Amino acid sequence: MNRVVTAARGWIGTPYRHGASCRGAGCDCLGLVLGVWREVHGTEPEPVPAYGPDWSEVGGEERLWAAARRHLEPRGPGRIGAGEVLLFRMRAGAVAKHLGIATGRGRFVHAYSGHGVVESALTPPWARRVVARFGFPKEG
Repeated sequence: MNRVVTAARGWIGTPYRHGASCRGAGCDCLGLVLGVWREVHGTEPEPVPAYGPDWSEVGGEERLWAAARRHLEPRGPGRIGAGEVLLFRMRAGAVAKHLGIATGRGRFVHAYSGHGVVESALTPPWARRVVARFGFPKEG
């Protein structure tokens, strides 16, 4: 099994806590990806500044997308692979600011407000919101 998928599934059941990244205690979608990074690669690649629920919306900066490009490997068009980080735009014209980790067979793990960390089907409403895909860097 893919190490990233195994790590992501280990977070299932963690409650949703905005700005947190502690398996079992609380995380948001970014905290989930950061936690999986720590489990697979060790120390996070850069400090994450505090952010509010509306971060990046004023001014329309694609901060999450830019950070993903700095540290993850962009994927081109094609089938979503297990272990890929999915970046979602939740509303047309809004910045992309939701993340999940593909687990294969049309499913993904994500931290979702009101639900905590869950594994969901990548149904058409979710799939059409995916704007970018990234792979974790290879272990060195």
